[in-house]
Amino acid sequence: MLGVIDLPTYLAGLVLIVLLPGPNSLYVLSVAARKGIRTGYTAAAGVWCGDTVLMTLSAAGVASLLQANAVLFGIVKYAGAGYLTWLAIGMLRAAWGMWRTRHERVAENEAAAGLAAEERPFRRALVISLFNPKAILFFVAFFVQFVDPGYAYPALSFVVLGAFAQLASFLYLTALIFSGTKLAAAFRRRKRLSAGATTAAGALFLGFAVKLTLASA
Repeated sequence: MLGVIDLPTYLAGLVLIVLLPGPNSLYVLSVAARKGIRTGYTAAAGVWCGDTVLMTLSAAGVASLLQANAVLFGIVKYAGAGYLTWLAIGMLRAAWGMWRTRHERVAENEAAAGLAAEERPFRRALVISLFNPKAILFFVAFFVQFVDPGYAYPALSFVVLGAFAQLASFLYLTALIFSGTKLAAAFRRRKRLSAGATTAAGALFLGFAVKLTLASA
């Protein structure tokens, strides 16, 4: 099928991979929980655009270049880890503010308004996606197994595989977005729950940053 080998196996592996938690899905969930469905989809669009860029780079052989060049890989790796750390610090600062002001509704509303004004979900999700060298290496390592090397139009094979990947991502992030809006109602009723969830998200992003710094090409 258009140069794609063993499509059922690819789809089965894709489902398992998409379901693995990562900074992209966690960010979309947190945005949807804080700001609703429309903003959640704005963040998801950033993820999809970032994934499209990574797939294109992988098909063009950039992933192989990163894998072969330790210095270039290190630059991208530490830049990504630094960005994830910056996001984590922002989340932890917001959580600390929630803990301090959880009995002061006006202060919480002002803080939320300020956060909404400063945050750009699409751009932030896009950067999270792009600064992920392990994702680039994964795309080429996974995709290449299902592309027929003898097929005359390998780019078309990558397009087919990428389309399935984006469809799976769309369905998964949509589920997270609608789950996030349900969580939002609970967060509004229980300020401690909201502060605790934000703290947990910040800690997870720090964990993602540490994991990325330990990654190897």
